[in-house]
Amino acid sequence: GVEPLVRANTIEERLASIGPKTDRMEAVRTIGLFLSELESGSIRAAVRDEDGLWHAQAWVKQGILLAFRVGVAAEFASGTLSFIDKDTIPTRRFRAQDGIRIVPGGSSIRRGTFIAKGVVMMPPAYVNVGAYVDEDTMIDSHALVGSCAQIGKRVHLSAAAQIGGVLEPVGNLPVIIEDDVVVGGNCGIYEGTVVRGRAVIGAGVVLTGSTPVYDTVRGQIYRRTAERPLEIPYGAVVIPGSRPMRSDFAMEHSLHALTPIIVKYRDEKTDASTALEDALR
Repeated sequence: GVEPLVRANTIEERLASIGPKTDRMEAVRTIGLFLSELESGSIRAAVRDEDGLWHAQAWVKQGILLAFRVGVAAEFASGTLSFIDKDTIPTRRFRAQDGIRIVPGGSSIRRGTFIAKGVVMMPPAYVNVGAYVDEDTMIDSHALVGSCAQIGKRVHLSAAAQIGGVLEPVGNLPVIIEDDVVVGGNCGIYEGTVVRGRAVIGAGVVLTGSTPVYDTVRGQIYRRTAERPLEIPYGAVVIPGSRPMRSDFAMEHSLHALTPIIVKYRDEKTDASTALEDALR
């Protein structure tokens, strides 16, 4: 509604007013309010418009960078472990009534993250500042949700999946994983890639800003452009593949370059495991 937008504008103005002569304690209080709004989901590092296009919120990322600049090194302790980090961005703490499950074993969630009810986090895993993780998502062992990454509802980030983060340049879109996506083990998704809803990213797939993705179903090649990020279509099933390299040296040695391949699309009746199993047969 209207109220979160009003709060966001107020915080945006207060962040913009912080300068070299601002009292540090006042700056720290403003940053604390800003991080609390991120944690409540009232403001986000990226938003989706009515046409389904995602847009970075540059002022939010500027606020996070300000938190780093204003912060000073401080000691934190958890049990027998000790840490040193900026005092403005400590680790978040949760209670049972928050409705999420963080299994013991070395996971960490930084302040300024939104973690919705029903999220399960297996150890060890890490969620960085500015990230948004929506309801009933699973973050498996050794998985990373990078700074400002946006993760939808009922997403499964399998073991060792790496979702890249971005703070600078502030206008760059973070990685977007929409609802009901499965990201397989040892995947890497970086540089503002958008994965549309119900897609299945098979184990070992790496997606970056320079990665071409070959769609064998529709006969298309998807790439990042100056205007649009690399985008994996709704319901696409992506597996690791390769294509031959054409230089004389590469042909002499039969070299291939790894490349993601879309081999099918999920329909409404197939779950992710069935779709991926069929694609690999």
